[in-house]
Amino acid sequence: MKQGIHTTAIHTGMELEPRDVTPAIHMANTYLFESAEEAAHAFETEGQPIYTRWGNPTIEVLERKIAALEGAEKAVATASGMAAVSSALLAALQDDGPKHIVATTGLYSGTFHFITKDLPHFGVETTLAEATDPTAFAAAIRPETRVIYLETPGNPTLALNDIAAIAALARARGILTILDNTFATPVNQRPIALGVDVVVHSATKFLCGHGDAMGGVVAGPADFITRVLKGPIRHFGGCISPFNAWLIARGMTTLPLRMERHNANSLRVAEWLHAHPAVAWVRYPWHPAHPQYDLAQRQMPGGGGGVVVFELKGGLEAGARLLNRVRLCALTVSLGDVRTLITHPASTTHRSVPRETRLAAGISDGLVRLAVGLEDVEDIIADLEEGISNR
Repeated sequence: MKQGIHTTAIHTGMELEPRDVTPAIHMANTYLFESAEEAAHAFETEGQPIYTRWGNPTIEVLERKIAALEGAEKAVATASGMAAVSSALLAALQDDGPKHIVATTGLYSGTFHFITKDLPHFGVETTLAEATDPTAFAAAIRPETRVIYLETPGNPTLALNDIAAIAALARARGILTILDNTFATPVNQRPIALGVDVVVHSATKFLCGHGDAMGGVVAGPADFITRVLKGPIRHFGGCISPFNAWLIARGMTTLPLRMERHNANSLRVAEWLHAHPAVAWVRYPWHPAHPQYDLAQRQMPGGGGGVVVFELKGGLEAGARLLNRVRLCALTVSLGDVRTLITHPASTTHRSVPRETRLAAGISDGLVRLAVGLEDVEDIIADLEEGISNR
């Protein structure tokens, strides 16, 4: 029976032990066998509990939830968002011969460094294609291109990739697509339904939702997820702890409800910022000031997400003054929390990205990233007003 998104988030993966009302936390590192024959059989088959780095009942709850929400055949949880990104890419690049990636501009800094600094040591080359131009992705493809890597909305510019157009291009060329859906979440955007092969998340963010557990997930075709688990996860050890998986799975039960509030609050804040005389510009996918507003309406039907970016007319100096004066908004570098978080990417999250690369991607020196929380929106706006005012 087809279920709604709230029901799916709450009930999927919640096959419980008798008398339990919440899933148990299985903290064991390894699992007992009744006989030598049973142990040998476990290593010959899939799905048998053997060792938590290979799989764990608590972790499987999280994996089933995200697979159901993303519309994927299967998912695997990882220790962090970067473990998900790196594991997915390494699994996709296992074949022999020259390898090339086409990746969007405006990437999260950790992903940018992995593909431009680490993967070249493995003989993998990367071409960055302008995020907002599907034809740039077509022009960047080579005979040895194995992956097109997308991140939409991008961090922190909120630039959008045209998912359906780029996925169709990749499929016609036999190229795997991987998309980071952290900012949108499956509540707002369903990349697999738009033709993408594999979805990754930093589950640390909106999926967890409470800023208290680190993790990541890779979701996609069952054969690819098995390759991720048997290769990079087992060999590089980027597995998630059962307790973190339990916290994230618990957070995901309220993901649709929380995202409704994130979406509504963020749009209200974007509208207020757009009307403020001290604001030079504002970007939010569901606000008409976003240059790709029409695309956002098509491929993000659930809402614009929980992040707003803007720049004050005073530039970097005015932005620093704002960050130093806010009290409700927490000055920290993450996002997806119940609290509103504010940061200056050029000096923190994207400090290590070369300035010319950062500016070319639209990450200006004065850009402020606001991860809008679940507080009363009037209180968020009042805090921003206090920080922006000249009083």
